[in-house]
Amino acid sequence: MTKFSLSDLQDEQLNQDDPKVRQCLRCQGAFESQWAGERICARCKSSSAWRSGLPVRASSSGGRR
Repeated sequence: MTKFSLSDLQDEQLNQDDPKVRQCLRCQGAFESQWAGERICARCKSSSAWRSGLPVRASSSGGRR
């Protein structure tokens, strides 16, 4: 069993909130998220479809037919 100190756990939590390049769940484009839970890029968040709460349409590429 591996033992972790409180400082190890705190360091890991801090690293999770570091800016990181992620893939947008809406457009699949790469963007730099500012915190661990940010998964939608600013471009998608600024779209009228996002602001109105419209669902994402399935893309024609990569899915089952």
